Amino acid sequence: MKRRKMVVAAGFCLSFLMGTLMNLLFIPGFEHHGERVHRHHQHEKRQQPQPDADSPARLQIEDLTPSVGRLPELQRQIRERLDEVLRYRQRRAHWVGTGALERRRLMDLEQRGEWESYKGIEKINHYDQSRAVSIATKAHREFTRESVLGCGSIDNVTNVQYLGSGYTKAVYKAALNSSFSVALKSVDFGGHDMENCVKKYASSTDCYKLASFKIVKEMTLMERLQHPNILKLYGYCYQDSNDIKDTVTAITELGSPLEMITLLQTPWDERFRICLSLMRLLHYLSHSPLGSVTLLDFRPRQFVLVGGVLKVTDLDDASVEETPCSPSSPSDCLMEFPARNFTLPCHKGRCQGINEKRNLYNAYRFFFTYLLPHSAPSALRPLLDKIVNSTGELIWGTDETLVHLEKVLDIYRNGHYLKNNTQAYKTEYKRVLDASIAAENYRCWPSYQHDGCLLSVFSVHEAIDVCESHVQCRAFVLTNQSTWTGHQLVLFKTGASSMSVAPGKLSYIRLGAAES
Repeated sequence: MKRRKMVVAAGFCLSFLMGTLMNLLFIPGFEHHGERVHRHHQHEKRQQPQPDADSPARLQIEDLTPSVGRLPELQRQIRERLDEVLRYRQRRAHWVGTGALERRRLMDLEQRGEWESYKGIEKINHYDQSRAVSIATKAHREFTRESVLGCGSIDNVTNVQYLGSGYTKAVYKAALNSSFSVALKSVDFGGHDMENCVKKYASSTDCYKLASFKIVKEMTLMERLQHPNILKLYGYCYQDSNDIKDTVTAITELGSPLEMITLLQTPWDERFRICLSLMRLLHYLSHSPLGSVTLLDFRPRQFVLVGGVLKVTDLDDASVEETPCSPSSPSDCLMEFPARNFTLPCHKGRCQGINEKRNLYNAYRFFFTYLLPHSAPSALRPLLDKIVNSTGELIWGTDETLVHLEKVLDIYRNGHYLKNNTQAYKTEYKRVLDASIAAENYRCWPSYQHDGCLLSVFSVHEAIDVCESHVQCRAFVLTNQSTWTGHQLVLFKTGASSMSVAPGKLSYIRLGAAES
């Protein structure tokens, strides 16, 4: 009898193992990244018919609803993610973006007039018509200058490149035309989340639903939280892919990955720009239309650079939920970090300011401490040290921190960090109009140019100060280029023997020691 039970149990285990393997082998998209890049955008996909122009197109939440009675634990997780997305959608924002996702499918839609795009606002949000038009026009002008993109936009993309993936999503770069590229985000069928879910529940369809809600949540937050330091959502597409119905692809702005090692080698004003961008973002998140938003997965890899401006790209782990607490239990409001911990006060059953403080301390430990003080102008260092120390101790909130960073920008942009330049210089300089020096470069750090010494200065006086502080410097060239702060780019040289005509540029040649 005992032997018979062992045989039955072994047979059951073997059948379960084989079932799991079959599910893994036949999941669509479960292949190497190189194959996925090719297959992801081929026409074997069965594109769904375009919705009628007058129908209330929407992000298909009803199709993602879990089927009752199957795999209760997995269904519970799907339901929780669905409820989270619905909560974000039910919170009314103070602006109107590209049209609420639940009302428009953005599938093969042509760009419409501004009022046509927002004509449903009055009925849905109970706005009066004039206010709706005003808000919609402002939002459209500031945030949605690009056409709305959908399935028709990505069917014929070119130069598709796999950029990377995390636990849930794979990201691709794709060119819509010769001059405009976008990022495409979709569920990574071979990723950690899908792989582990299918192994556990043996249901690729329901596991896809669970994973896809992270993309749906991210798109919803991109719509609700439009800000210059949040990646833009251009549109999205639903298509049937193999045996999975309604696979979703988000179409977003394309940025460059944030490489901290590279950033440490960039000039200070570019590093300051990144810290200022981050602080403006965190200030907005702490006062957002949805409430105080925290980035639970706060790491440099969650951000990208677009034209030198820092933008957050991953919002699937963002949250507006503030930790519940009891005044009699201080440990409820404990924030733990690798280097130190903080305990926040409990106020009206919630940990006071925990979302804002978590964001701020993460900004300190990942960005400010590395990027702000090093190689900054000496006159700015006391203020920068104060900013770093105050955020590291959580003495300030986002309001105070942003005020001080904006003060640094004002001082730097207007040249108030420079010493009084009335004193005589040790050497004299000859000024040569419309001239440049082609060769005779030397390296300095940090520089805008790897094979030369290209720095930004506020004035000629600052350029002379820099040249006299460099042993190699015998000349410098004022280019006709400037940085984001208006500072002029200057090339410092070891000599002037290769001087040539260059309209628009101005050269200064060191003549030797001045008479005392």
